[in-house]
Amino acid sequence: MAETKRKLRLVGHKGADAVAPGNTLESFRAAAELGVDTVELDVIWLPDAHLPLAERHPLVVAHDWEDAERRRPLLLTEALDAFLEPPLDRLEIDLDVKLPGREEELVAALRERGLVERAMVSTMEMHTLKRVAELEPGLRRGWTYPKASRDWTAKRWARGAVRAAMVAMRHRLPGLAAERLPKMGVEAMWVYHPLVTPRLARICELARVELIAWTVDDLARMRKLQAAGVHGLCSNDPRLFANL
Repeated sequence: MAETKRKLRLVGHKGADAVAPGNTLESFRAAAELGVDTVELDVIWLPDAHLPLAERHPLVVAHDWEDAERRRPLLLTEALDAFLEPPLDRLEIDLDVKLPGREEELVAALRERGLVERAMVSTMEMHTLKRVAELEPGLRRGWTYPKASRDWTAKRWARGAVRAAMVAMRHRLPGLAAERLPKMGVEAMWVYHPLVTPRLARICELARVELIAWTVDDLARMRKLQAAGVHGLCSNDPRLFANL
């Protein structure tokens, strides 16, 4: 009997960051027009944790504090409201949570809009994965790997050390995934694409966990990842998906 092919999840990173500035309604809509089935957006809170809860700024959609300072970021509630209207109402949403500590607000915003079933929360933060499971067991969760606070590959002086670290991580990641995934109970694993191997894909398949590679903006690399067995690709340029 012929094996049924799984549909590849096509994820627009920050919407379609290569087409329109990411984490904006314009970018989300551009991604929808380009045929993605999922939009990934970043969620942070501004540096006001020292204030009483009632005085804190709402959660916003931005990559980091510097990104939020450069523009007027969308409120998370504004972004989620947009996914209730065409053309975004047919898409799934991945909320990439950058900071732990305000999971209650995040879950409440999804519940209020009936978006729990269409959403996933992905993060590098173990506390957030655990807390979201406690608050809303029906909300899918994704473990983002590796945990990094900045793009060290952009720093020339660090590239040699980063390259060596990546080789080591790539070698040990399948074993780490085999050990942790059954205990974590997540539905997806979001992995930096140079770390993806066919062995990791097989481990995720056995664990019934989606393996989503991020962030891939090269068609040849996309094809190699697809051949390796990933279940999803996350890209700044969803125009490339038409050629897969």
